[in-house]
Amino acid sequence: MSPSLLPELSNTNSLGEEIQKTFPDAKVVKTLNTMWCGLMVNPKMIGGGDHTAFICGNDTDAKTKVKSLMNEFGWKNENILDLGDITSARGTEAILPVWLRIWSATQNGAFNFKVVS
Repeated sequence: MSPSLLPELSNTNSLGEEIQKTFPDAKVVKTLNTMWCGLMVNPKMIGGGDHTAFICGNDTDAKTKVKSLMNEFGWKNENILDLGDITSARGTEAILPVWLRIWSATQNGAFNFKVVS
């Protein structure tokens, strides 16, 4: 397996941006795409929930609503990192190839990244 992104949806564009462009009135929020689905809805599964979920989108109110839903899943606000507008989806979508390599090496999808500063 040699994971890669579609050239037309990477580096200078993203799927998140394409969705926003196709549906300009939609409130597109990109989050939880950098982890395994079980972890999305149960962040405490690893590290007591102390790891990072990225979020981005053009509409502040929509991001606030999504963060509230994430809180219901168990995400703590201090672990939700707002990267800005929908162009930030380029970065979160680019995590896929390294995520796939880690999953392949560990044979375990229950892991995540943590931003430490």
